[in-house]
Amino acid sequence: METDKKHIIEKTWVNVCRFILGITFTFSGFVKAVDPLGSFYKIQDYLEAFGVLSWVPGFLPLFFGIGLAAIEFCIGVFLFLGIRRSMASWVALLLLCFMTPLTLYLALANPVSDCGCFGDAVVLTNWQTFGKNVVLLAAAVFAFKGRKQIVRFISPKSAWMVSMYTLLFIFVLSFYCLSHLPIFDFRPYGIGTDIKAAMEIPEGAKGDVFETTYLMEKDGHRQEFTLDNYPDSTWTFVEAKTVLKEKGYEPPIHDFAMIDLDTGADITEQVLADSSYTFLMVAHRIEEADDSNIDLINEIYDYSMEHGYHFYALTSSAMEDIEEWCDRTGAEYPFCQMDDITLKTIVRSNPGLLLIKGGVILNKWSDNQLPDEYVLTDALDRLPLGQQKQVSDVRTLFYVLLWFVIPLLMVLGLDILVVKRRAKRHVEEQQPVRQETTDNKL
Repeated sequence: METDKKHIIEKTWVNVCRFILGITFTFSGFVKAVDPLGSFYKIQDYLEAFGVLSWVPGFLPLFFGIGLAAIEFCIGVFLFLGIRRSMASWVALLLLCFMTPLTLYLALANPVSDCGCFGDAVVLTNWQTFGKNVVLLAAAVFAFKGRKQIVRFISPKSAWMVSMYTLLFIFVLSFYCLSHLPIFDFRPYGIGTDIKAAMEIPEGAKGDVFETTYLMEKDGHRQEFTLDNYPDSTWTFVEAKTVLKEKGYEPPIHDFAMIDLDTGADITEQVLADSSYTFLMVAHRIEEADDSNIDLINEIYDYSMEHGYHFYALTSSAMEDIEEWCDRTGAEYPFCQMDDITLKTIVRSNPGLLLIKGGVILNKWSDNQLPDEYVLTDALDRLPLGQQKQVSDVRTLFYVLLWFVIPLLMVLGLDILVVKRRAKRHVEEQQPVRQETTDNKL
């Protein structure tokens, strides 16, 4: 009796750990898959921090990011459904054995601000990430040791269909979001965002708290002082150090600044206050931008000039790269300088396009979704394109679940109705045979 009770407790604990791992890995893989370029940029940050970025082929971080998202998502689904139990628990344990010491190093050395384990959906500090990985590592150890006790929701005969569909789904989702734009925008530049309002600091919000210390010297002895105990004139000043003691309120958008390359002026306020329409072409590195749809971009610029709208290209590239782009593409639109990280945050496409009015983002397009002459047939205020695009994360999530969960439920239903019924019939057919064998022996 005591042994049975212990077995039940152990089995329950193993399955609790399995569900914790399953949910975490599924969520982590999904948010990476919907923003493959975000994963690409984060991996580049890692490689640059470790000083090996120049050693790695440019395409490899992107492929690694997509592959990691697929592995995490599949492992999460497998653990949640109880299929491929040995493989899923083993890979989960290997990943966490690698990630836990890595995140400990990140917490101690702080080469990057956050690990990006949940993309931009949930941003954790490096210490929070390390603590999370310690908990998950413990869960992975229990799940791996008790992998045979993981309860199956789908029989082994149907597991291959679920496995293949899960892998296909996550790859299709990743490449769709890579070709278009992330279906969920977790960054502060989503459609409907008032950029100017998102840059404001609320009245009464607490600012950053800094502490300055002064290194002074007297008779060969050095000592640090603050303003509260600053010494007399017999001490000689050596140096001052200012450190951030407490982080204050930081607005969602804090680094949006447009510098006109022709005049050198900051035109941010002017652009955001414009009550008319403004097109912003975003190319964080113009030398790396895709020029396959440059004719459409030039047509949109001509359309803007015809209807009196402003059009600016935003980039962080050097002037010689901009001039080369203009020579190659025939671009006549004005360029503005902006921070590279900000541009990569605004839109996950190089180039990408924004339509704003009064500082509010009305629409965003990737290089593969640009509006053409068949859409731009009139002034924007008389076109659906000139209205703010209606975006609903709930509706998007519903469609994602429709494409992923419904097929899985169909497989589950098929598994219950056919596979398990067939197994039951097989058992029933074997019972007379066994009974006849027993009777013959008697």
